[in-house]
Amino acid sequence: MIKLEEIKKPILPYLKEFDKKFRESMKSDVPLLDKVTRYIYKRKGKQMRPMFVFLTAKMCGEVNESTYRAASLIELLHTATLVHDDVVDDSNERRGFFSINALWKNKIAVLVGDYLLSRGMQLSLAGKDFHLLSIVSNAVNEMSEGELLQIEKARRLDISEDIYFEIIRKKTASLIASCCACGAASVGSSDETVAWMKEFGYTVGISFQIKDDLFDFEKGNSAGKPKGIDIKEQKMTLPLIHMLSRLIPAERRRTIRTIKYHHDDPASVTEIISRVNESGGISYARKKMIEYRQRAIDMLSGFPDSEAKQALEKLVMYTTERDK
Repeated sequence: MIKLEEIKKPILPYLKEFDKKFRESMKSDVPLLDKVTRYIYKRKGKQMRPMFVFLTAKMCGEVNESTYRAASLIELLHTATLVHDDVVDDSNERRGFFSINALWKNKIAVLVGDYLLSRGMQLSLAGKDFHLLSIVSNAVNEMSEGELLQIEKARRLDISEDIYFEIIRKKTASLIASCCACGAASVGSSDETVAWMKEFGYTVGISFQIKDDLFDFEKGNSAGKPKGIDIKEQKMTLPLIHMLSRLIPAERRRTIRTIKYHHDDPASVTEIISRVNESGGISYARKKMIEYRQRAIDMLSGFPDSEAKQALEKLVMYTTERDK
C-alpha cells in the first residue's frame, strides 16, 4: 500500500512550516481555551486536507503565504466541524482519544468549535484572502445542507442512490473540493483551473466516502467480524442502499424495520451484513469507488508531469486503499 510519508515528500518542508503556523493560529490568551486547543493540536490526524492544498498549489504554481493561510483556514474549519459533530453525535471518543465534549462538556466544546471557525475567518480577512474565504464559506454551506438532508431522509431509512450521492457530495466531498480549489486559487490560477480542481476534489471526496462505507463491512476486530457500526447507527451507506434496491417492496420494508428497530441486536446486524454481501452490495460499492477514483486521476492528465502531480495521484489512490 502507498505510504503517506512517500506522498508527503514533495511538500514536506511546507507541511513542517504549516504545522507551526496552524498551532499559532489556534492560540488564545484565555487559559482554558489555549489548554483545549493544545489538546486538539497534539491529537491531530493525518493532515490529508493540508496535503491536498499544498500538492494542488505546487502542481499549479508556487506555494506562498496565501497557500499556508488556505491550509490553516481549511484545517481550522475541519477541526471545528469534528468538535461540533462529537457534540451532535454525543460521541465520547475521537481518533482513539477522549473527545472535547467528553473532557470539557458540550458547552465548552461548542464554544471551542465556534472559536476555531472564527479564527479561520480572521486569518483570511487579515491576509485579504477573500477569494479563499468565499470558496470555504460555500463548503460550510454545503456541509450543513448535506448533514441536514441526511437527517431528513434518514428518518424513513429509504434513501435512493441519487440522494445518497447528493448527500456525500455536500457533506464529505465539499471540504476536499475546497482544499483543491483553495490550493489552486492561492497560487493565482485561472478561474477555469480553480473550478476544475474543485470538481476534482468533489470526485476524490466521493470515492473517499465510499471507502468509509466499505469499512463497515470489513473485518474490524480480533474475532474477524465486520464492524457494522453504520448499521447500528442507522446510516444508509451505498452497499446497504444497493441491497435494498434489489429487494421486492415487502422484503425491503421488512429489512428497513429490522434496521430501524433491531439495530442494537448483534444477530440482526450480522444478518443485514450477510444480506448485503449476498446481494453484491459490497462489490457494487467498490466498483463505484474505483470509477470515481479513476475519474479523478484522469482529471489530472492535462497538467504537466511533475513530482507534485505524481504525489497527488498517489494521494487519490491512498484515499481508497487506506486501512482506516
